[in-house]
Amino acid sequence: MLNNRSFNMFKVITVCMWLFAFNNLVSSEYIYEGLSNTYEPDWWQTEIIYQIYVRSFRDSDGDGIGDLNGITEKVSYFKSIDVGAVWLSPIFLSPQNDFGYDISDYKEIDPIYGTMADFERMRDEFHKHGIKLLLDFVPNHTSDEHEWFQKSIKKIEPFTDYYVWKDPVVDKHGNNTPPSNWLGVFNSGSAWEWNDERQQYYLHQFQVKQPDLNYRNPSVREEIKNTLLYWLGRGVDGFRFDAVNYLFEREDLADEPKSNKIGYLDTDYDSLTHTSTLDQPETYSIVRQWRQMLDSYRTREKKTKFMMVECYSPFNKTMMYYGNQSEPGAHFPFNFLFINTFDQQSDAARVHELIRSWIKGMPSGMWPNWVLGNHDNSRVATRTNPMLVDGLHMIQHLLPGTSVTYYGDELGMIDTNVRWDQTVDPAGLNVGPYRFLKFSRDPVRTPFPWDSTYNAGFSNSSNLWLPLNADYWKKNIAEETKYKSNLRSYRQLARLRRSLTFVKGDLHLYTLSKWVFGFSRSFYDHPTYFIVVNFGSEIEIVNLLKHRNTLPMTLKIKVSSINSGYVTGNLVSTESVLLRPKAALVLTTSRINEDTFSNL
Repeated sequence: MLNNRSFNMFKVITVCMWLFAFNNLVSSEYIYEGLSNTYEPDWWQTEIIYQIYVRSFRDSDGDGIGDLNGITEKVSYFKSIDVGAVWLSPIFLSPQNDFGYDISDYKEIDPIYGTMADFERMRDEFHKHGIKLLLDFVPNHTSDEHEWFQKSIKKIEPFTDYYVWKDPVVDKHGNNTPPSNWLGVFNSGSAWEWNDERQQYYLHQFQVKQPDLNYRNPSVREEIKNTLLYWLGRGVDGFRFDAVNYLFEREDLADEPKSNKIGYLDTDYDSLTHTSTLDQPETYSIVRQWRQMLDSYRTREKKTKFMMVECYSPFNKTMMYYGNQSEPGAHFPFNFLFINTFDQQSDAARVHELIRSWIKGMPSGMWPNWVLGNHDNSRVATRTNPMLVDGLHMIQHLLPGTSVTYYGDELGMIDTNVRWDQTVDPAGLNVGPYRFLKFSRDPVRTPFPWDSTYNAGFSNSSNLWLPLNADYWKKNIAEETKYKSNLRSYRQLARLRRSLTFVKGDLHLYTLSKWVFGFSRSFYDHPTYFIVVNFGSEIEIVNLLKHRNTLPMTLKIKVSSINSGYVTGNLVSTESVLLRPKAALVLTTSRINEDTFSNL
């Protein structure tokens, strides 16, 4: 038992620990100074970038697969949700083994999607509406049906070393074995494939039919540069670079160590730690060279040609893709923190730190971005909670930075149930019927629901490339336009983010309770906004004056989540804001109907 002295000491320690925890729990932080009144941000800093998975957006010709003309039909929709740039999944000629990420000709449009004339008509329609067009570019690998690879097999110059070819390691029994233990991303075993004709192994970090290009060959680098210039000449406004962290591998082919992760087979990609095949120093140099080329093109065109890069890399290595002010890299690498590190267990302090880490972790002078979903990950409404979609969109759109939306997330779409017999994604097919649900990306790529008519207005075909979500009769554009919905909230937020407070304002972060997170945006004499999100499962009442005593006694609701119980224009007491579980509000000091918007 404790004696009195020990017990009193125990109480002191306990109180100190509680106070420390409380101070860390209920905290505020001025984290971002904002832009000057005279600074005019570039287009890519202020616009929402909207990702279209082309196969699933709109089918115009009745083959069950989305196409370019289908997108052109719907350009007005992007204006209705204030999207300023669209990013198309790959539309280049491809055998479609990985649905366009296996390119057989970088300079041709795949007939599944249309013709070059269709592309130009779509581009012109976007530009007529003031919307930028971005292409998904795959620099790491091509299809094995690409002319370069077929000539490389035969050692026809200059293509002999366009790909990563290596001699086998001969074991003690005289058998040819792969040059290293490297594994393919799609869990199909070795990343090396033997070619009988050439009598060497080639590297394929993804599918067998996706051989890796050899970036140590200057001719390859020149080919890729010329391809980018070709599409810039076709009027595109920039690129999303796929899987850039795979571009280079260690020249010594060093084996990769075991990761010791639980739940993976020895042939699974995640069974290794990828020290030899990811984020090699040379990769950053290539990214800087691409940026330099795009910036020089901007000099002629008088407008920025934009680049964003995909890399699921450790945080410190991800930040290196920004480059620095004297040698810039990408305009930004995707911020996947809300995909990789946020889940249903995340509390307010976790969200606070997640936002803080990106803003403080960026090199000086760089620009943040916020991503909730994409074609490779479970949809945000499924990963978190359908009732949190509005709150997460408030965070995504109203923090300083560029917002990137995956098609359908504005509706609060959830993952579609895709059976094994309907599965087409190689990531699922490679692991078989018992594990495909763990790896397949099909559930997040299903057709876009336009209305409640036949096939949700996506296609008149009786055979869609992937099934519709069963809830399309209520989760569709036409229905969600009629009532308080995720789509209506999204539209409100998309317009609101154009106000000067959000374009240029400073940022405070607040951990208001264990489960309630908040942030405020302020800019000179423009309205101040306070955003609160309850990530918890209980009703919470928060006193905002306790954390920012300059606020007025009442605030007006500018945007409310579908589950909040409030409507736009309601006034709430700043000392007692009631939040239902998973509810979120955008509150403002403004007392007028319209805020002051920039002319961007």
